[in-house]
Amino acid sequence: MKTNLFNISLAQWSLHRALQGGYIKSIDFPRITKEQFGINAVEYVNSFFPERQPVPEFVNDLKLRCDDLGVTSLLIMCDGEGNLGDPDNTARTKAIENHFKWVDAAVELGCHSIRVNAQSSGTYEEQQKLAADGLRRLTEFGDTKKINIIVENHGGLSSNGAWLAGVMKMVDRPRCGTLPDFGNFILDWGTREMYDRYKGVAELMPFAKAVSAKSHDFDNEGAELHTDYEKMIAIVLDSGYRGWIGIEYEGGKIGEFEGIVRTKDLLEKVRASKEETV
Repeated sequence: MKTNLFNISLAQWSLHRALQGGYIKSIDFPRITKEQFGINAVEYVNSFFPERQPVPEFVNDLKLRCDDLGVTSLLIMCDGEGNLGDPDNTARTKAIENHFKWVDAAVELGCHSIRVNAQSSGTYEEQQKLAADGLRRLTEFGDTKKINIIVENHGGLSSNGAWLAGVMKMVDRPRCGTLPDFGNFILDWGTREMYDRYKGVAELMPFAKAVSAKSHDFDNEGAELHTDYEKMIAIVLDSGYRGWIGIEYEGGKIGEFEGIVRTKDLLEKVRASKEETV
């Protein structure tokens, strides 16, 4: 049987407008992913859990539905639980402990990871040390549950590939890694200063345990206007990565369902072209 260079998953954020507007229910995300898009793996966002908490009944129901559908749960993207690089040790410890429940939920769902953020404050070096401390301590808990702790480039210094790669080296734990996102390379929201996305992804790929294919706008040929997918996928594959690549459509000019389909078509087209050269 032919093995794909990578498989395609769907990040729940791709449907955030439909979810926030009440047009679809979070519990139906795996079914919609399978039936509407022909995708068999999902990436959750914690803000779409009931009351932003891993309510056991909801988690159990979600697991049963995934099992029935043959859908694999890959990870939970976690936001709003405090800063893992907080300069205040008490606040940093609280943020670490706030993530424990999501590690437990990830275990129940059969995920391999939770995605966290590396917010901090201070100088470049101070933030590296603080973020590394928080991530190391959370990873120690993840180790006990066999769950990875992965960090996304998500604005600020975390969108500086060299900075985040340096944090990974400081943590130096097999279960602590990255989730490179093709588009989240805004260093300063005020000035809109950007980090080079191709350089950033290349710097983060040695630590990657998941990849996020961010998309916004497409031309008439189906190419993404902001990211050269041929170039970006080459960077991903050249690193030796052969895991899942998650669709994360975030555009507003076309509907979310169409945006997901266009991103999937693009990923499949690029994958086919790469497989011809292997």
